[in-house]
Amino acid sequence: MPASCSTFRVNCSKPDQPSLLAALGPVFNMRAIRPVLNQRTCTNITVYFTLYGILGVDEKSQLLITYLWMHYWWLSEFTRWDPVQCGMDKISLPKEKFWLPDIVIDEFMEENKAPSVPFIYLYSDGTVHDALPLRVVSSCNLNIYTFPFDIQNCSMTFNSYIYYAMEIKIILGRDPEIITASSKMVMTTMGEWELLDITAQKLSNKDETGVYTDMLAFYIRVQRRATMYVVTLLLPSCFLITLDLFSFLLPPQSTDRSSFKMTLILGYSVFLLIMNDLLPITGNTIPLINVFFSLCLVLMVTSLLETIFITNLLNNSSDFSPIPQWMRMLFLNCLGCLVCIPQRSKRPKSSEPETANKYDVKPPKMGGPAEEDKALQELKSLSNILHTIRFEVEQQQKGNQSSEEWIQVGFIIDRLLFGIYIVFISVSFLTIIIVWVKSSNQ
Repeated sequence: MPASCSTFRVNCSKPDQPSLLAALGPVFNMRAIRPVLNQRTCTNITVYFTLYGILGVDEKSQLLITYLWMHYWWLSEFTRWDPVQCGMDKISLPKEKFWLPDIVIDEFMEENKAPSVPFIYLYSDGTVHDALPLRVVSSCNLNIYTFPFDIQNCSMTFNSYIYYAMEIKIILGRDPEIITASSKMVMTTMGEWELLDITAQKLSNKDETGVYTDMLAFYIRVQRRATMYVVTLLLPSCFLITLDLFSFLLPPQSTDRSSFKMTLILGYSVFLLIMNDLLPITGNTIPLINVFFSLCLVLMVTSLLETIFITNLLNNSSDFSPIPQWMRMLFLNCLGCLVCIPQRSKRPKSSEPETANKYDVKPPKMGGPAEEDKALQELKSLSNILHTIRFEVEQQQKGNQSSEEWIQVGFIIDRLLFGIYIVFISVSFLTIIIVWVKSSNQ
């Protein structure tokens, strides 16, 4: 057994493995305690890993699934030997014969299902190397607002579950840039995700008793590959909304226009049902792409309702009451100029005296009183008939003018919605291109 302040040195009877294993017997008997000669000595655990694969991201459960090759290094002060005397400078031994640090990942959500490695390496200077694979299902606060151009930053915090910072310190064993480069070199499974970088940060946690626990946090930044979602989700949606845009070129009084729009709405609804499985499901935030799809559907329904309204105006405008003054000022004067539809010129109205003079007929001069009375009666009867005809003509002119104004209001609304479509589609395409290029350059 080693003394309290000295190093235990293993003496081999022969320079071979069986003699070294037999000489390590006293060390194996102390596997239940931390391998330090003085319990006030802190054990430094060097930690690093290689990210071998990104197996997936579960947006609904907020989980990141990765596959790691873990490496732990620490020093056992109970073990020293002369490589020349024992014939080797390292030996692989079963794990159950040694003390192992209880390093856990705080974000671990499931049991490790990777194959177990039963052996560790023990070196002649007392260094212990434990390497093992880990299938890590870790919790991650996913932000999918910019789906499918989102970038996720997930953390893995390594710390000891039992020991405090005065007993175990966790040290970063490799530069994060080297970890990132080696991970990208060996990574074979990424799926729809691409590794951007891995960073590390030293942390400490103070419990309720005021004692600190040493922690080491790794931050894994991954980016979603957006090409599949752009091709299968965004482009078809943009094509369908563009078709609805060009449907405004059809004559509004035609029944084919409303039928065409209803067919597009039906097709877009089926498209959303089919592609629903590709959209992320989470209760934290609503992805921007869902808002885009909803706006496309709202625009399609609005254009169909507008087509129904215009068709009604074209067919029944003669039965409507005259257009109100505020609507005439808003649509015919203001919005009409905005959408380049000038107001139609009104028919000139003749003054009442001129109209009266036009239809007044002076009685001709008659010879006798009887003939004069008879002529006056006929002229009065003729004047009444002319006044009636004039009234009907004026009413018909007013009805035609009111009908033309309602029809003009309908065309202005149609042109306004057409402009809104153009602006929406242009902004959507420009936003998709900018976000796609920006995410590709990161």
